[in-house]
Amino acid sequence: MTIKKRLPHNTNLTKYSQNLRCDPTDAERKLWSKLRLKQLNGYPFYRQRVLGNYIVDFCCPVLKLVIEVDGGQHYSDEGSRADKIRDTYLHECGLKMLRFNDYDVLTNISGVVEYILETMK
Repeated sequence: MTIKKRLPHNTNLTKYSQNLRCDPTDAERKLWSKLRLKQLNGYPFYRQRVLGNYIVDFCCPVLKLVIEVDGGQHYSDEGSRADKIRDTYLHECGLKMLRFNDYDVLTNISGVVEYILETMK
C-alpha cells in the first residue's frame, strides 16, 4: 500500500506544495539531485509531497520513508514543537523520518546519501 492511499490528502495544500517545488532551497536542490530519477537503489522519491495535513520535503512511498532538510526555522522553540507534532503524526501513520540540517546536506552530501542508503536496507 502506498503512502498516498493510506493518508488523506489535504487538497488545500496542493498549490502550496507546487509552489515549493518551484523554489527549493540550495540544500533541497542538492539532495534532490541525488534522489531524483530513482538513483538510490531504483526507488522513486518525490519532493514537496502532501501527506495528511503536512508537506514533506521528500518521500519514498515504497519504503514509507520521509526525508526532511531543516533550515534555521526548525531550530526555534516554535519550529521544534511543530516538527515534533508532525513527526509523531507521520510516525503513527507508519512512516520513518530522517532529518538532516542544511549545513550537512550542503557540505557532506556523500555522507547524507550514505546514511539514507543504510536506512533503506
